[in-house]
Amino acid sequence: MSTELDQVLKRSTQERIGLTELDGWFASLPAVEADFMLGRWRGGVFNTGHPGEPLLGQLRWVGKNFNSTEAVDPIVCEDAQGQRVVNPVMGSARLRMVVPPGATGPTASMVYDVHPIIDHFKRLDNDSVLGVMDRRGDSSPLYFWLRRLP
Repeated sequence: MSTELDQVLKRSTQERIGLTELDGWFASLPAVEADFMLGRWRGGVFNTGHPGEPLLGQLRWVGKNFNSTEAVDPIVCEDAQGQRVVNPVMGSARLRMVVPPGATGPTASMVYDVHPIIDHFKRLDNDSVLGVMDRRGDSSPLYFWLRRLP
């Protein structure tokens, strides 16, 4: 489990985390292969002030399911009974190796099928990744984290 992730998450509950800090952290991390992402993940967003943060909260977003490189459920939410359910609001996605903006090499990235969005992932440890959502038209990225479920 990533100690650095836990520290930033704790700070994120008390204050906004600057994009410069998150940009630098993301850039410093190793890339991941698409197959590394396969499985079910729980996640959350960092408090940066991005307009997507409250929207994901309203959806009760709790993670993503990477069923295969060709079949990803990008929005998995928690229902009233506390169960994980796929929310179709953003459609489906697939995994590809993509070079994120400002990077020198590719990393596993989730490309939405019907929206101009790519989520890029970097490895924190064997069961955690830092993600950044690159959406055409947004003035800033949305940073989030994912931890692999057993």
